[in-house]
Amino acid sequence: MSGPISLEPGGAEQDTLAIRLAGTRPPRRRPRWALDDATLAIRLPRSGPDDQAVSELAAELADRIGPAVHPYEVAALLEAEGLSASLINERYGHPNLFSLASALFERVPRTFPEPAPAADPWRPDTVRCLLRGVLFALPGLAYLLTAPLWDAGGYAPALIVAGLLSWAWGQALGHRAHLRLAAGRREAGRTLLAGAPVGAVVATGVAALPAGGGPVTLVAAAQSAYLAAAGVLLVLGRERLLLAALSPLLGGAAVLPWWEPGPVARAGLPLLALLATLAVTGWVLRGALAVPAAAGSTRPRLLWSLPYGLFGLAAGVLVLLEGREEPYAVIVLTLSMGPAEWLLYRYRGLSVAALRATATPAGFLLRSAGILGLCLFAYLAPLLPAALFTGADPVALLLLAAVLWTALLLQAFGAAWSSAGICLTAAGGAGAVVLFRLPPGAALALPLGCGAAALCLSACALWLLGRPAPHA
Repeated sequence: MSGPISLEPGGAEQDTLAIRLAGTRPPRRRPRWALDDATLAIRLPRSGPDDQAVSELAAELADRIGPAVHPYEVAALLEAEGLSASLINERYGHPNLFSLASALFERVPRTFPEPAPAADPWRPDTVRCLLRGVLFALPGLAYLLTAPLWDAGGYAPALIVAGLLSWAWGQALGHRAHLRLAAGRREAGRTLLAGAPVGAVVATGVAALPAGGGPVTLVAAAQSAYLAAAGVLLVLGRERLLLAALSPLLGGAAVLPWWEPGPVARAGLPLLALLATLAVTGWVLRGALAVPAAAGSTRPRLLWSLPYGLFGLAAGVLVLLEGREEPYAVIVLTLSMGPAEWLLYRYRGLSVAALRATATPAGFLLRSAGILGLCLFAYLAPLLPAALFTGADPVALLLLAAVLWTALLLQAFGAAWSSAGICLTAAGGAGAVVLFRLPPGAALALPLGCGAAALCLSACALWLLGRPAPHA
């Protein structure tokens, strides 16, 4: 030991006996209140707390004491910092840990910092959503290429029937496959392998009734097979493979303005695209079935997927009624399904953010209504100039689009029966007016039916989704 020991009256060391150690230990990080590595300080007894030392400790730990709601939290913090009972007594003049914790709790004002912003769990994949919208419309190029080869008026009824059944079956099968996908990719693949061919066969068989056999049945079979295979690829997230399989249609349609491909190319390119789609689908299903089976998985009930199939049928009828008068409006609506899917993700993400930002149910309801209105406006606004550009009635198109998007929103939250029931009612009413020529006439049947359905669906969305529970 070396170094002076000064005990003169009035000196800086009048209450401290400093004993310097000959050597120093390796440096290590310690709080400011801790003793110096090279100095051992022995405090002489004093009466009452040392306000200056307590203030220094409060300043040192202010960022962690501020959010505390009770002195016991401060006591736990002091214990974690390693303050012993003897140190609390000798350095800070408090009899115990809880006395010092109470003093620190009173000195530091309460602060409740906002938590760090969390990542959006519903952030959409913009490229994928846009690609899906394009893929929904690309098969229409097959009809453009083969138009001179078949009688559109004679073949249309059979193709429409097959399309409606394929759409309804695909919606129900897609929902069931997504339920199975939660258990594992193999389970979803088995569901799609069993359900997709059955849907294609059923759609072809029903389409053969109005066709009476003949070539149109083969066209309906090709259409049903493609829709079944494309549904498998979309459910399993292989959109880029589907785009590659449809590349013959893109190439053939691109040269039509400058070159007449002839009957062989007009029939061969769609057939090549169909065969490519079927081959890719088989390869994807083979990979899905090669995944090990999940243990303890249970099959969902078939009834759970029924409302999704009914909605697909209702949506198909509504789109058919729109296409009777405005065929280009159907193309616009089909392309818009990609942005519609993107907005469904955004609605969920914005609702989660609103849930974090509000403190009362009434406040969340107001924010939820604003989010619903914002998403609807963002979806419908681009459709207005598109409708005017194609010469379609903007009122009917916008109302139909609002019905489809709001129904899809309710289905995304599991409210499938309500959306299916409202859409079926609208489709049945508008279809009956057109079919039996009832008042108010075919021109007003679709706008009135879709307008009433849009109001009912919006009310259901506010009632069901305007509460915090579905978003928690």
